[in-house]
Amino acid sequence: MSDTNVEGLHAHVRMVRWPAEARLLDDVRRRGVPRLVLVDDDGASPPETWDEVEDWIRLPATDGDLRHRIETLARRARSGPGPRPTLDTDGVLVAGGQVVPLPPIESRLMAVLVDRYRAVVTRDALAEAGWPGGDPRNNALDVHLVRLRRRVAPLGLRVCTVRRRGYLLDAIVDDE
Repeated sequence: MSDTNVEGLHAHVRMVRWPAEARLLDDVRRRGVPRLVLVDDDGASPPETWDEVEDWIRLPATDGDLRHRIETLARRARSGPGPRPTLDTDGVLVAGGQVVPLPPIESRLMAVLVDRYRAVVTRDALAEAGWPGGDPRNNALDVHLVRLRRRVAPLGLRVCTVRRRGYLLDAIVDDE
């Protein structure tokens, strides 16, 4: 499938077949590309999504339904927060033209959150990133997440808790 340019909205929405193009879906998710997941009508369950620039539709679908979903995703992408934050190899987080240096453990946690920007990261994935080869003690992950939340808030970012799923890094929207 290819990018579809939505008239008048100037945003590109990538259409990805599921489950056949699961690797492509992972790639466009990491890059923050708006995407419409086309779920094959073979009984496959749609992928879980927590990202406002991702939606799914089961095939076959009408042209009108596809167009509506694409237009909605394009509108969301256009009105969404600015560019995704970056984290360099020295643990310096850059977002909204501002920078904050992070200590090593928080830098490793942030690397996973930035890589999956606006998508859920499990506690297990964060623990593995923060403490490679070992488990964090008791509530160490929670303590570091509290500190991380304080450090990133001035950059217009927040680490959200997604109950029973994990955490996601997102931009703070002015009207919240």
